Parts: sequence; C-alpha cells; structure tokens
Amino acid sequence: MILTPGQDGDGPLGRKLLESFEPGQIKHVLGDTAYDGDETRACVRQLKAKACIKPHKNRTTKKRYDKVRYRYRNQIERFFGRIKQFRRVATRYEKPLQNFAGFIWLAVLMVNAL
Repeated sequence: MILTPGQDGDGPLGRKLLESFEPGQIKHVLGDTAYDGDETRACVRQLKAKACIKPHKNRTTKKRYDKVRYRYRNQIERFFGRIKQFRRVATRYEKPLQNFAGFIWLAVLMVNAL
C-alpha cells in the first residue's frame, strides 16, 4: 500500500507499486484507464504478467484486454466504496501518514468482519 496526496496521478504511483514485485510473482494486473500508459504496460511485461487494462478512447493503437477478467475490477471499486463509509478514511481527518494508514487498516478489518 502506498499512501499519497490526493492530487497525485495514479499512473506513476502504480508503476512504483509494481516495482516492488519480482518477475513471476504476480500473473495479472487489473487497472482502469488511468493506468493505460506504455510505461505501465512495459513494467507489467517485465514482471512476466498480463495487463488487463482498459485502453483510453483516444489511444492511436488500440490495445486488447480480457473483458471477462476486467469485470472483476468492480469488486475492487466496491471495496474502496465500503471503506470510504468510515468518515475518518473518507475525509482524511488524520493528517500524519501513520495515523491515517492505521485507520485504513482498521476500516479494512471492520469491512472484512462484516
């Protein structure tokens, strides 16, 4: 988990997160159009994984993706929606990064306990 300010872009941080894995450690990478960049796709290839990233509409060369596997991304979106029901997570009352991360983990535990 990498916590960043809300104004930071998703693509570069996704690549930073992918760099923490070893080749062969993951098989698939699911991502929305925010991660549709050639740099991110190259990083996924270096990991010997398959990218399931929906391409931007304005991409000149259309990339293929597994539409059946991409449907599972909604589970991730619903999970983030559930943890944002906790007010301290949604509004980021806690300014120190360690405190905020603690409340995120607490929200995750509460969601999984339900």
